Amino acid sequence: MPHRSPHPNQRRALGFAACMLASSLWGCGFFFGKIALVEMNFAHMVLYRFLFGMVPLLPLLITHRPHLNTKEWGVLLAASFLGVPLQFLLQFYGLSMTTVSHAALMVGTMPVILAVGATIFAHERMDRVGWIAMAASTCGAAMIALGGRHHAGAGGSSLAGDLLIVASLFIALFWILFNKQLMEHHSHIVITAYGLALGTAMLLIWVPLEYGLPPVAHISMKVWLALAASGLLCTATTTLLWNWGLTQVPASQAGVLLNMEPLIGSLLGVIVLGEHLGPDAWAGGALILGAAILLTTRSRTRVREQLPIT
Repeated sequence: MPHRSPHPNQRRALGFAACMLASSLWGCGFFFGKIALVEMNFAHMVLYRFLFGMVPLLPLLITHRPHLNTKEWGVLLAASFLGVPLQFLLQFYGLSMTTVSHAALMVGTMPVILAVGATIFAHERMDRVGWIAMAASTCGAAMIALGGRHHAGAGGSSLAGDLLIVASLFIALFWILFNKQLMEHHSHIVITAYGLALGTAMLLIWVPLEYGLPPVAHISMKVWLALAASGLLCTATTTLLWNWGLTQVPASQAGVLLNMEPLIGSLLGVIVLGEHLGPDAWAGGALILGAAILLTTRSRTRVREQLPIT
């Protein structure tokens, strides 16, 4: 019998499922990163994370040849720089100054950041619901960040750390939009594998020059396992799943599923690491998650399907 491709609704459902699973695994990234930060600095932890993440992607570099033109290679290079060394070094430097639960809740601003990015870069106009959601999310992020200012210190949260997490999310916006552009014309496997390979190569050059060679001796098995999990599960698997999901659903609609990341991350921080969230953080987190759900289910703002490569 001839092979029948999945119904569009089935592919859409699978796309949402892939994005949800990716977001859930991303939610474990701060947890594994905090374990590794006990025995190494943030830059070495990020480098090891991506080196482990490249292990399952190396065969894909051989079996999937890229057919990008010069302009597309430029977009991929820009996306790789923004999405790997710049975003992750900034994000995990922020994590080193705040808690897992605070960092995870700040990620709840990402769906709204995506919507604002669509308004600016896809020349869309947000409706009243969209602006209300953005205002609520901004208030929620402020409550979390300002609430953590009084608990800064060893093992505590801090305003600077929370703000660095948010800054890294704005950088991630361009990584998502650039990848979305490229995947309109190329396989998600090619964009994922070669994009992460380029980003890892940049880390291999920058991190040893700026922070010295990463430690090898005296690293506990617990930390090695956390690094391997963050690379294999939270980097390679998540990026493949997320990028494939974006080929099936619009980025604006997939954005609401990013709320799985702050949910999982906060639960791990509170339950496993014994972190404490004050009432301002809980209220701020509820505002962020509620705003993201409102934006992606009630607002008529949508990211344009075709994003031209410029």
